[in-house]
Amino acid sequence: MTVFIASLFLPYTVNFHVANSRNHRPSVTPSVAATAPPTAIKLPPEPVTSQPTAGASLFGKINPSAPPGLTPGATTDHERIFTASLHQAEKESSGYPFPEVIAEETPQLTESEGHSPAWGATTSLTQPKPQTMVSPSPSILKHQDQIVPLREPVSLRTPGAEPAPYQALKNSDNRGRKESFSKVEWTVETAEQGNGGLRNAVRSATDNGCIDDMMWVGTLGMPTNALSPYTKTAIAEKLQNQYGSVTVFVNDGDFDGHYTHFCKTILWPVFHYQIPDNPKSKAYEDHSWIYYVKLNQAFADRIAKQWKRGDSIWVQDYHLLLVPAMLRKMLPDAQIGFFLHIAFPSSEVFKCLAPRKELLEGMLGANLLGFQTDEYCRHFLQTCSRILCVEATNEGIQMEDRFINVGTFPIGIDPTSWDKRRQATDVERWVATISKRYHGKRLIVARDKIDSVRGIRQKLLSYELFLNTYPKWADQVVLIQVATSTTEQPELEATISDIAMRINSTHSTLAHQPLVFLKQDLAFPQYLALITVADALMITSLREGMNLTSHEFVYCQDGRYGDKAYGSLILSEFTGSASVFGNAALLVNPWDYRQCSAAIHTALTRDQKKRKEVWERMRAAVLQNSTSNWVKSFSETLSRVWNEQSSRESMAVPRLSIPRLEERYRRSRRRLMIVDYEDTLASWGSPRSIILTTPQRAITTLTELTDDPANVVYVMSARMPEEMERLFRVVPNLGLIAENGCFVREPNADKWTNLADKAHMVAWKDSVSHILSYFQERSEGSWIEERHCSLVFHYGSVEDRTVGARLAAECAGNINDACASQGVHAIPVEGALVVENVDTSKASAAALVWRRCLENHGGDTTKPDFLLVVGDGREDEPVFRWANKLEMAKAVDYVMTVTLGSRNTDAKATLTQGVTGVLSCLQQLANPEVTAATLPVQ
Repeated sequence: MTVFIASLFLPYTVNFHVANSRNHRPSVTPSVAATAPPTAIKLPPEPVTSQPTAGASLFGKINPSAPPGLTPGATTDHERIFTASLHQAEKESSGYPFPEVIAEETPQLTESEGHSPAWGATTSLTQPKPQTMVSPSPSILKHQDQIVPLREPVSLRTPGAEPAPYQALKNSDNRGRKESFSKVEWTVETAEQGNGGLRNAVRSATDNGCIDDMMWVGTLGMPTNALSPYTKTAIAEKLQNQYGSVTVFVNDGDFDGHYTHFCKTILWPVFHYQIPDNPKSKAYEDHSWIYYVKLNQAFADRIAKQWKRGDSIWVQDYHLLLVPAMLRKMLPDAQIGFFLHIAFPSSEVFKCLAPRKELLEGMLGANLLGFQTDEYCRHFLQTCSRILCVEATNEGIQMEDRFINVGTFPIGIDPTSWDKRRQATDVERWVATISKRYHGKRLIVARDKIDSVRGIRQKLLSYELFLNTYPKWADQVVLIQVATSTTEQPELEATISDIAMRINSTHSTLAHQPLVFLKQDLAFPQYLALITVADALMITSLREGMNLTSHEFVYCQDGRYGDKAYGSLILSEFTGSASVFGNAALLVNPWDYRQCSAAIHTALTRDQKKRKEVWERMRAAVLQNSTSNWVKSFSETLSRVWNEQSSRESMAVPRLSIPRLEERYRRSRRRLMIVDYEDTLASWGSPRSIILTTPQRAITTLTELTDDPANVVYVMSARMPEEMERLFRVVPNLGLIAENGCFVREPNADKWTNLADKAHMVAWKDSVSHILSYFQERSEGSWIEERHCSLVFHYGSVEDRTVGARLAAECAGNINDACASQGVHAIPVEGALVVENVDTSKASAAALVWRRCLENHGGDTTKPDFLLVVGDGREDEPVFRWANKLEMAKAVDYVMTVTLGSRNTDAKATLTQGVTGVLSCLQQLANPEVTAATLPVQ
């Protein structure tokens, strides 16, 4: 079985050796980067830093004379130790540009988004540049058209077409680019882009044998229009045969529209609660949705061509939200898992997205959806309930035809790789260098990207408040902030620059600088040494899926080097890692500067005993959530839920064999039969009918069954007890279950047993009725039905069913949020919303009936050895599961659960003739003289 791991970027890319080529065809010689066979992929390390370039300094405008990466307002040369030796450190330890030297022992710097250059940006590799990039049309009426590039002469533009001179110029340029990159040697190299945490997890899993056969699926992370078809084919073949990677080639314009415009401009901000609704934002004016769809379809098509029965598909992250549903359409039986590495926002934020339904439906094509935290799981379930008006349970989403499981799988780091890398001499050397330079100082370390969600501004303001509040620490503590930038955000950078300048101008002396700001990433040994000697790590992300820097810091604080150990972790409560470490970390609200300042003070003043105590708890969490455990947990869960879901598929559920059922019926001594009423024994009547009747055929059939003293027969329904009494008053010895399990009346009994707490019911009904009334007033034609133990909001008669469904979904979300603590939930059904107790169901009523049957009944103590349950709706599924568990526990000799129709079900068999089929089957059991000709063909 092959596991296909689909991620936007492959862990490999191509480097073209232009200077070394003279009209050669592309090389097919294996690269030095890696030569592992595809069945046991050993990923080489990613480059861990980007080359600092002149003019890249964040504060160049404020301090033009400062070298790249230096802090504005700096008075000492403390930060120079990180820049002067950067290139030498890279050569010695990062594995780049000599990846074979240390490929097996160097983990890359890991983040959910990675500190990597943007697509099409300048990197250390020689690759094609994007060809004449175009932007999505600003007009929604022309969203599939492309804007003519700006370099075209304005005088040549004509509406609806490109002028011939410009077209010829562009075609000539494209041919030249293709020719130039088609006659040079190339090698496969480790990619600088991509999800480092995911790659570490896969590497660890393959090393440990958790994954035997896997294939990456993704793009090269570079423009490819300039490559000839021959070159693309050669690259794809080499990557697939030698590197276990399936390459997805897409048009440069499609990729730019997908990644730069839709993913980074719309999806990424919204998923991190940064809604681009300010007046200057153009996010919703480029209509790049069409490109997002096209790239997702390209991935789905590529995977479908490679997939074989038995293979598993793991789709990764927000770039590919539509792929699961696209694959489900092409491969109905495929085992598909999806994991979201970033945060999932609340429904109020997510519904701001225009294609919100399409995105959710795309994700729901998977068998299993994985999230980093329980909070993100809950947000997704609530969003599906409100926007799609589907039933959301703690386990997942119940669609009409299938169930989708949802779970939490926090990703982590690979301790084994870190143990190997920390043994290197260069790490020890850097530990000694940093410790010597900052001898006698308390170090606070931070490492973030410069963007609006990482909270660097909030961190610096909190640090400034700390220095002002606790002046005695001003000459004893140093904050080393490592910052990288992949996009231009001049306003944010200018703000950060002002704060940094103010801190150093106010609190610096000739011998001390309280803030060291490095606008660069570090070589790996530098980074590892820095988090090893730090007294605290400070993370103030405004929203983040899982911050793996915090995991790395905790793991390195074991005191292996020197006497520094058990540093404190100051962690934003809005990161996924906060749920992993809990109160062992100093959790802060980044917007509360006083709280953050106090957390810094706590971290610096804790005694050794307290620091060790909380560190041991955090280290245990790191080990528990390792990369191997993440892969193993997700893999095992996906396999399990796929098997469960496949067994419930309508095509997998066999037709009921009536002869076999009858045979077991005749052989049994005592029988329990529980049959649903609505659409099973009789067609559903109007809930407002004054006169309720049951078809005579159903009355006759039930009477024949109850006449046999070996039979115990119950009819279950959503109707109230008094309605059930009127419906079946002429049937003797019949047991009744009313209001979906809230009331039970035994055969020949006069009183009903109420399984619901009456006092509790009165309490929640009062609050829920106000919510229902609010929405009922806003949907003309809707009405509220009050039952003894439930409330029903009927919107089937609303003139605009779409509006009615939307209001019902919103109503369900409000009730499930506001009344969850009261043990109440709202369930959408066809044309209605049912609000009822969580603890009572038809299954709980059936369990009570079973217990009563085991007791002395009419002098006969023989327990039932035959159990038949027949139903048709979603509310009957709990009874099917209950009955099937009885059989698994060997509590009864024979169990048959039967559903009507062809929906996804837990029942063991189906009847497709509806009410007629059920009555014919029951008649055959009660009256064996019924000829076979009267029975439905199964």
